Amino acid sequence: MAPRGNGGGARVVECKASEHNQELTSKTHHQQNSSSGEHLRICPQGYTCCTSEMEENFANKSRSEFEAMMKEAGRSVQATLTAQHRSFDSYFQDLLNKSEKALYDAFPSMYGELYTQNAKVFKDLYSELRRYYRSSNINLEEALNEFWTRLLERLFKLLNPQYHITDEYLDCMVKHAEQHRPFGEVPRELKVKATRAFIAARSYAQGFLVGSDVVRKVSQVSLSQECSRAIMKLMYCPHCRGMASVKPCSNYCLNVVKGCLANQADLSTEWKYLMDSLMGVADRIDGPYNVDTVIGTIHVRIAEAISNLQENKDSITSKVFQGCGNPKISTKGSSSEDKKRRGKVTLEAKSSAQALEMLVLDAKGNLTALKTYWITLPSSLCSKKMMSSSASDDKCWNGMTKGSYLPEVMGDGLANQINNPEVEVDITKPDMTIRQQIMQLKIMTNRLGNANIGNDVDFQDTSEWGRARGGEGGPSSPAACTGVPAGTAAEPWGQGGCGTWLLAWGRLSAASLWGGWRLCCSQSPAETCRDASSPSPADRAIAPVCSRVSSCCCTTR
Repeated sequence: MAPRGNGGGARVVECKASEHNQELTSKTHHQQNSSSGEHLRICPQGYTCCTSEMEENFANKSRSEFEAMMKEAGRSVQATLTAQHRSFDSYFQDLLNKSEKALYDAFPSMYGELYTQNAKVFKDLYSELRRYYRSSNINLEEALNEFWTRLLERLFKLLNPQYHITDEYLDCMVKHAEQHRPFGEVPRELKVKATRAFIAARSYAQGFLVGSDVVRKVSQVSLSQECSRAIMKLMYCPHCRGMASVKPCSNYCLNVVKGCLANQADLSTEWKYLMDSLMGVADRIDGPYNVDTVIGTIHVRIAEAISNLQENKDSITSKVFQGCGNPKISTKGSSSEDKKRRGKVTLEAKSSAQALEMLVLDAKGNLTALKTYWITLPSSLCSKKMMSSSASDDKCWNGMTKGSYLPEVMGDGLANQINNPEVEVDITKPDMTIRQQIMQLKIMTNRLGNANIGNDVDFQDTSEWGRARGGEGGPSSPAACTGVPAGTAAEPWGQGGCGTWLLAWGRLSAASLWGGWRLCCSQSPAETCRDASSPSPADRAIAPVCSRVSSCCCTTR
């Protein structure tokens, strides 16, 4: 229906001005005569000054502008998360570097040959710690155990130069080391504290990067054809009606954008879980697993361990001789260097606890602000980017003319768009790129949840699970898959695997769960394997996992 009040000439003038303002100065200017609009494919038919070519230009422009708005909003979130990662990563690496430097500076004068002849052992330890933090596939506990074993072997020989100690003898000594506790309680205490601190720090740093990467990938998802038409109608059809200065009605804008970003809104639940999990681990990092106290004092604990070995050398040597026999006497004399440096030595570590506290507070503030990002994005785009009119305004663009917008605002997410009056949304076809990002959020949240209680889920994936299938990942039998209901029918495990962990390893795409795979859920003991070859909309909404990552698995038919 054509708006009343102004003549066609006035509309043409405004349309000319609109097109000039939008820099659509094409060869269509001379065609700008008011017409019935029967040629229009997107905008409402009625008196118009837009040609078919102008309408197409406006459609392309609106699409590119909306996608640019999405990317701009996403870049802001990415920048926040990346900055948080950079701040913590810099802080953590600095802690480790300072501890290593303090060791290199103090140990030569403190221990002489005990250090200089074993410098590589210490250097290798810090290298392994950095490798683990950077997500290398190593077992941190084994790396620490290896350090203490190598150090004990080297120091035992240096502290007993009058004996000829063979490799076989050292093997025997190491077997008895646990009961003799040559380094006191330091190895055990450091292993417990350091592994928890490193697991928390690594997962925490990874969480920011995963969040940023999810936003980046989701921001690149293209608009559907239906959405492109709705965005054009929202943003530029008023120009074709000679109403360039009339803003879209607020609720009208919300319905269009909620329809276009329905899949993105489905990220919200897992996104909130990720933000909450990051805040939970942040509390651990600045609390029970305090990285400042643990990481910043590694060199101090090593010095304590060496001092304990020196002080109890005679007692420990006697016990080793009792268990492994007396080694042969060597022709070399005793070390005067050792005698000079025997005695307890203490080191001090400068605390940066206040800096850590500020980092955590800043991170928690930003994470709290980002929790509702996906469900508030439509209103943010409408109010800040498109500058839509207020909901009560009866002089706004309602998609047809200038007037009130009566339809109710749809809810958030794909399922709530079934009756969207502005965008035709097929709720049975979720966007697989976004579903894969939902999976990534689930995996990362699960990892953070384990880190919160001191468990290294990455290590579990690559050892216990991996060895069971020859290093390929996945348990060796259906019973080993967490949460598989009793009585679930499944083919031999050699033909399948735990779909959740395969997804986590990147060995199986979310899309390949359709057809040929069964999704096993553990929401209740009564549930059994769900046939995923012909999924219902409800099944698609929960695929590729039913609940948390640890509660599902897949087997082939």
